[in-house]
Amino acid sequence: MSMENLIQNLIIGAGPAGLSIAGRLRKKNISFEILEQTDKIAWSWHNHYDRLLLHTVKELSHLPHLEFPKDYPRYVPKAKLAEYYKNYAKHFNIKPHFGTSVKQIKKKDNYWEVLTNAKSFIAENVIVATGVNRVPYIPTWENQDRYKGDIIHSRKYKNTLPFMGKRVLIIGMGNTGAELALDLSEQDIDVTVSVRSPLLIVPRDINGRPVQTTAKKLEKLPFGLGRWIGKQVRKVVIGDLSKYGITISKDDPIDHLKQTGKTPVIDLGTVRQIKSRKIKVVSDIDCFFENGVVLKDRTLLETDAVILATGYKAKVEEFLEYTDGLLDQYSIPNTPIGEGEYEGLYFIGFDNYKLGGILGTIYNDSKTIVDHISKLHTMKKTVK
Repeated sequence: MSMENLIQNLIIGAGPAGLSIAGRLRKKNISFEILEQTDKIAWSWHNHYDRLLLHTVKELSHLPHLEFPKDYPRYVPKAKLAEYYKNYAKHFNIKPHFGTSVKQIKKKDNYWEVLTNAKSFIAENVIVATGVNRVPYIPTWENQDRYKGDIIHSRKYKNTLPFMGKRVLIIGMGNTGAELALDLSEQDIDVTVSVRSPLLIVPRDINGRPVQTTAKKLEKLPFGLGRWIGKQVRKVVIGDLSKYGITISKDDPIDHLKQTGKTPVIDLGTVRQIKSRKIKVVSDIDCFFENGVVLKDRTLLETDAVILATGYKAKVEEFLEYTDGLLDQYSIPNTPIGEGEYEGLYFIGFDNYKLGGILGTIYNDSKTIVDHISKLHTMKKTVK
């Protein structure tokens, strides 16, 4: 292998995770290359549904070394976020190899070989920044092929226009399902949400104050006092939703997040619409029929369109040659810094287990990773 072609740091993905690594490396004057399978910086943020805003406050959501413009609102809308990411790349002279899709990453001698649709790369370090939301999870049901209506994954939802005058069923009430239901209901579209398990729901704001920043303060209180206060607040603000078809989980949202990586539903107004019966809630789906679905309780629900708000999978095993001992029970990389046989591999944008949202974690993990790379870089220079 020619050392002339050796890349010191190869970043896979030019979304916020990959950009954060690139920005920190540029700041330390450490070389890198970055691959992006699409034709845009932060492609996903250009293609999310129209009404999407960040659920986390802007002070805790920017990338390293460049805050959001002062005129940006507290909760940044997706168009402004995409613009910020584009400007971030320009500010740090980040120029991805666009249209480059990774097919396989494998060990070659003491380096990593990355095979793509265009060419192969050899790198000392590979930073995988493809994130937890790489591949839409699309479940199937019995008789689904007989259904005459449209079925789409939430990734393809943009706005309410294609659904005007239709009866819409959303399967899943995570944050996306809840917000799409809100979007449709505000246009007086007949919308129903299928919920199969107890939910954790927290308001985004209380009396104009972001719950995110309040939760961080409450978490520091001793004797579990903060969690008790949070529980009482949720009882008052969210209330008992059992008569509307929703069971509220008894789990603590913070514990649930740390144990499962699943974020509570951040309520932007969906609960109000449920209470006013503008959003209907039904149980889990058993199967489809020509004009709708059959619920687990054998109720028939006629519907014209189905939106699968069923989430995503990281699926790093699709391009990593080996993953033994690397992934947790949810098939997510269990560490940002690879060790042992995975030395030289880094993972960012996968840790959903901390307070502050994925963007906050990206900010912190990018520092951990780049500090580690920088230390190795300095050691190698010293040896030479």
